[in-house]
Amino acid sequence: MTGATSLDDDEALWRLDLGSVNAYLVDDGDVTLVDAGTPRSVDDIRDGLSTAGYTVADVDRVLVTHFDLDHVGGLAGLDLDCPLYAMEPDASFLDGSRKPPLRNGKGLFQRVAGAFLTLPEGPVFRLDDEESIGGFVAHHTPGHTPGHTAFHHPELGVALVGDLVRESGGELGTLPWPMAYDKGRNRESVHRLAARELNFDVLGMGHGRPLPADGAEVLARLARAI
Repeated sequence: MTGATSLDDDEALWRLDLGSVNAYLVDDGDVTLVDAGTPRSVDDIRDGLSTAGYTVADVDRVLVTHFDLDHVGGLAGLDLDCPLYAMEPDASFLDGSRKPPLRNGKGLFQRVAGAFLTLPEGPVFRLDDEESIGGFVAHHTPGHTPGHTAFHHPELGVALVGDLVRESGGELGTLPWPMAYDKGRNRESVHRLAARELNFDVLGMGHGRPLPADGAEVLARLARAI
């Protein structure tokens, strides 16, 4: 079932359940949308925003964890009037200035999926590792895609990590190897992010139920196990 669910008592953090994938809405004075589902997610995102008390016009920025059809597919249909942020080379895939590589299986899949994707209009701003955007800090976590990014909000105690990990049956793990550019590098990114000892309770991922508590501890436990 799709919908919007508050992940904190102050209703500053919302999960937008888009069926097969999650997006997130964060209000820390600025309204940030993190990822935007598939091309078919546009109405569900609008409904989720409404449930949380917002409209598309209220969104001040979009943070993109990575370039995949199920994370950027709704951007063009939402007709957003705000800046988009992503890390290279995914940022160039998103604005069309560069195409995913054909020699990588995941890159080839992205090329094929591109036939079903309308790229958003407007500029895509490039992020660097550990760069701050409002209350968020961007952390480069390559592997699933080469520009994959996790976003940590220290004040709100949340990390939104895209497809770095997934939740299934109450357990945290990584996505199957065919879904990654480099499975080994994705594993290294889990280790590296956990080693940064970030402070967060809520861990939100692209697939599965967000962890409402002890997120940093659970991520560190996964890093020790893989």
